[in-house]
Amino acid sequence: MDPASEKAWLPPGQVATRRFPLVGEGPPPPSDVDPARWRLAVEGLVRTPLVLSLEGLREMGPELGEADLHCVTGWSRRAVRFEGVRLGRLLEQAVPLAEARFVRLEAHSARGHDTTIPLEVARGDTWLVLAVDGSPLPIEHGGPVRTLTPGLYLYKSLKWLRRVELLAEDRLGYWERTAGYHNRADPWREERFVTGTVSPADVERLRTARRLGAFRREHLLGVDLRGWDPADRDLRDLRIRASDLRGARLDGVDLRGANLSSTDLRGASLRGADLRGADLEGADLRGADLSAADLRGAALTAVRLADPRSCVEGLRYAEGSGLLEDEEAFLGGAGLRPSP
Repeated sequence: MDPASEKAWLPPGQVATRRFPLVGEGPPPPSDVDPARWRLAVEGLVRTPLVLSLEGLREMGPELGEADLHCVTGWSRRAVRFEGVRLGRLLEQAVPLAEARFVRLEAHSARGHDTTIPLEVARGDTWLVLAVDGSPLPIEHGGPVRTLTPGLYLYKSLKWLRRVELLAEDRLGYWERTAGYHNRADPWREERFVTGTVSPADVERLRTARRLGAFRREHLLGVDLRGWDPADRDLRDLRIRASDLRGARLDGVDLRGANLSSTDLRGASLRGADLRGADLEGADLRGADLSAADLRGAALTAVRLADPRSCVEGLRYAEGSGLLEDEEAFLGGAGLRPSP
């Protein structure tokens, strides 16, 4: 088969995987998602509010579905088979009022995760998922019940569902409020982030700052820092996401706990850089010099490394970092194995 045709299902900027990577919030306490105690409320602008148990949801006669999944961090998994109930069926029972235009989904989670989608999307393209690949949905992936809206990035599909609320007006969800994620989330348009949140004057101040203290409190999105050679080599906890750091000079820089997710670091020099605990999900490191860099504890889901120009001699990374297949094979081919 023509490789181009084979990957026609893959949106731009995505990498295919056969795995189901874990990203986002960790599971809530088991008591919050105990199947025997789990309840789902459907309320807000509806004529008939509902409260369903897990058994009640199953009695609706779950259907089999299949969909491609696309995560904002850059991985996609093809033709995932699941069992679930279409959200539209619950909405038919609840009967949305005429002024209802959006559906807010709320999770059991420590940080109160939620997201909002248009009512027509909830009716036509959203599922309540009970099982994946023939097995009950595991808690780490949102069990006992999560939502799935296949046409949008996965941050619009909520784990550990507890509440469905009908609204007249749109309301930004957790990731849109706190991390600058795009509210429409269309993977075919690469609507990952609301970028360009920093003025050109502030970018120039960042480039030349001798101390970066004030910038540590900011979410820096869509920043052009090509060729950056920071005077302050302490970049701990800095959040520069979905940005352009191609060719940056970051040798020996302390980037512990930094967030560089979805950032372009192609050709950057990170020799001996300390990236322990950093978030590099979806970052592009092809052609970068990572000699003796320490990536132990870094989140590496959908990171791109595999390139003959990449230098990885002495690089350290940990088991369970989230590396996808091609990157694991690339590092293995260079003689590298996970470090303790």
